[in-house]
Amino acid sequence: MVLGFFMILVDTTIVSVANPSIMQGLETTMVATLWATSAYLLAYAVPLLITGRLGDRFGTRRIYLLGLAVFTLASLACGLAHSIEMLILARVAQGLGASLMTPQTMAVITRIFPPRERGSAMAVWGVTAGVATLVGPILGGFLLDAWGWEWIFFINVPVGVLAFILAMRFVPKLPTSAHRFDWLGVILSAVGMFLVVFGIQEGQSYEWGAIWGPVTIWGMIITGVVVLALFVVWQRFQRGEPLIPLQIFRDRNFSVGSAAIVTVGFSVTGMSLPLMFYLQLVRGQTPTQSALMMVPMAVLSIALARPVGLLIDRRDPRRIPVIGLVLVSAGMLGYVLLMHPDTPIWLLLIPSVILGVGNAFMWGPLASLTTFSLKPSLAGAGSGVYNTSRQVGAVLGSAAMAMLMNSRISALLGEQAAAGIGGGGEGGGGLAALPAPLQESFTTAMMQSLMMPMGVILVGAFIALWFAPRPARTGEISVPDAAPSRSY
Repeated sequence: MVLGFFMILVDTTIVSVANPSIMQGLETTMVATLWATSAYLLAYAVPLLITGRLGDRFGTRRIYLLGLAVFTLASLACGLAHSIEMLILARVAQGLGASLMTPQTMAVITRIFPPRERGSAMAVWGVTAGVATLVGPILGGFLLDAWGWEWIFFINVPVGVLAFILAMRFVPKLPTSAHRFDWLGVILSAVGMFLVVFGIQEGQSYEWGAIWGPVTIWGMIITGVVVLALFVVWQRFQRGEPLIPLQIFRDRNFSVGSAAIVTVGFSVTGMSLPLMFYLQLVRGQTPTQSALMMVPMAVLSIALARPVGLLIDRRDPRRIPVIGLVLVSAGMLGYVLLMHPDTPIWLLLIPSVILGVGNAFMWGPLASLTTFSLKPSLAGAGSGVYNTSRQVGAVLGSAAMAMLMNSRISALLGEQAAAGIGGGGEGGGGLAALPAPLQESFTTAMMQSLMMPMGVILVGAFIALWFAPRPARTGEISVPDAAPSRSY
């Protein structure tokens, strides 16, 4: 199961590195290219609330295998896409597959490992993220330079087949329980999310005015917020089984962790976009060279994941994620201060080191604290809510970053530059750097854009200050053969 989770993370980091190449290879604009990411994240985030329940109802193993098959086939379709529209559709299918897979991995950890051993299990989860952070960009850069952007998707096919075979053989069948699914809740959450994300990302394209007739950008955003509010009200008062059992938020640490992970998803997704465009379009680096700038972050994330996991199990871990979030913000600040057209390239490795330490202190501790007191009967729902929170942040981060980057480029280089910068040209791995007269303004635009995720993750650090002390003992010991309660 971790291998499949690893594949999802690798795919995300590979595409981040490949965005400039995809933009030129398909002869499209920056905003259209970023929609391939936002469409994937939206399709990933919206179903997470129900896919966690699907695992409870039909079995984590079965739903995981279904998601893995969908993700693998969609990866093949992405590689075969000949237009940005085809790529976006295939990325939607990829997101649906990832949405089926992700909650099952976290639900299994929550149900099998006793709370006092869960920190070490989450450390393995953190190591997976660290390895993916390292392998994804480097592998992506190599594939881009050698064969083109299509191969960043083709590589998922053999990995997916291997993961499917291993899951069939080794993943255990856990007890299931009956559920009634809240289809109205699914519709309300999907419609609300789509309206908000579309409005944020496309606002600049329509000059924050009318889209068609009486339909306006701000009207879409406000309508989306209202629909999401109706979704929450429906979850509170509907008589059946809600998509989100709101009593889960009575656990203070679960509420705090779910709010904090929104800022993490927002910031981590948003950070990579301006950084990769700066490295490739200003510094003239190949995708492989750009990816290698992330090696210190990945190596330190891997090296520190296990020690941090042991620290979580043995001590009160409340302040560990606060340290991690502040360090990640400090790493982004380092990039902001160092992003200039003529900065010695080795200096840009320093923020990567800070980010590596921050990541190790952020991912595992947040997940462990959030799920520590979670009942086995709420494992699927809790995993769905937590991962949905992270992906909602990622969707909003991608959409907001696309809007902000476009806005800053328009302000500093003009509307024509914002609409077509980097578009056209020949496909392939390496990209030609921007003309010298444009580099300073483009760098300033990317630097200013990076300030947004830096500020958002500081908000996450403030939220994490509200984690409650971990209970000295717990009566909830999860065992594989214990049938979960049907009470929600």
